[in-house]
Amino acid sequence: MPRSNRPRRNRAEEPELDLSRALLGTKTTQAKRDGLWNVQPLSASNAVKVYICPGCGLEIEPGIAHTVTWRADGIMGEADDLAARRHWHLHCWKIKP
Repeated sequence: MPRSNRPRRNRAEEPELDLSRALLGTKTTQAKRDGLWNVQPLSASNAVKVYICPGCGLEIEPGIAHTVTWRADGIMGEADDLAARRHWHLHCWKIKP
């Protein structure tokens, strides 16, 4: 068998995988007309409770992929902003002005 000339990776240099980030999705910051928002998608398999979408007022049933949002520029602090997070239908968040 021919010899491989590719350098071998050092396993100690590889960053550990963050399983919670892979399961929950990547948090981003989006600008809307009313300010900056932290946005994190929630997959259908992780959606286990019923939520009310603030965009349309309808229920988001368990097993429906949706978006969780909270203020990124709130004046009361990060803990209060996170406590005031809301769950939106994907379409409702997309059309939010």
